Amino acid sequence: MKYLIFGKGYIAHKFKDFLGEKAVISDVRIEDYSAILEELKKQQPDVVINCAGKTGKPNVDWCEDNKMETIFSNVVAPIILARACENLGIYMTHVGSGCVYEGDNEGNGYSENDEPNFDGSFYSRTKAWSEDMLKEFPVLQLRLRMPFDSEPGERNFITKITKYPKVISVPNSISVIEDFLKASVKLMGKRATGIFNMTNPGTIDHKEILDMYKEIVDPLYKYELFSVEEMERITKARRSNCGLSSKKLEDEGIKMRPIHEAIRDSLKRYKENLDRQRKV
Repeated sequence: MKYLIFGKGYIAHKFKDFLGEKAVISDVRIEDYSAILEELKKQQPDVVINCAGKTGKPNVDWCEDNKMETIFSNVVAPIILARACENLGIYMTHVGSGCVYEGDNEGNGYSENDEPNFDGSFYSRTKAWSEDMLKEFPVLQLRLRMPFDSEPGERNFITKITKYPKVISVPNSISVIEDFLKASVKLMGKRATGIFNMTNPGTIDHKEILDMYKEIVDPLYKYELFSVEEMERITKARRSNCGLSSKKLEDEGIKMRPIHEAIRDSLKRYKENLDRQRKV
């Protein structure tokens, strides 16, 4: 099985590291249809994984000021890649986002059949638009949320959140990267298509995470909570806070660890990796 990955960011490299020699990260930008066709013919992959897109740096507020670039990367480019894959009969996987909902659907979590109900940021709107278009085609769409990783890094949710002077504390669904990668590859092996919530079962709030972080990683760490309303007074875009259902994934026979268990295990390894980095 050969995988061709488009995009050179955090998730693209996570897939590459997980898949090893079976995967190649392409240098081709997916905005260029002719270049994509040539790349697909040259590489002859069994699976294409699209990890390209704009999330904004340092956060999604960037997308509010760069709307044309965001919509081209998040909406137009995936359609161009899907067209090339369809032309050559190649199976395509697209890494999308679960940040298209608000709330937890009265405790049930939003399923893949529920219409997105959050439009508070331009980033989230582009993700909902691309999702809606791609579902017309035989594409596997992976809804990723707040990627949580045992490797310290600027795109890792725990690394980011511990640098904020103040944080909100709202229950959310989260994707623990180790589980996300395993589940994603299993779905690709099944040639699954359609949308899947790729989050660990259950929800967890920021306070629970940071208390675990203090217990496991840094006993001297301190944080301060503030309200969503206070946060929204200092951000350009609202943030999606939501709970997603993992039932569809489980119906495929693929189970991710419960969120609290997965976060605790990841934090233990996060500390080990952090200590190792400090010794180098």
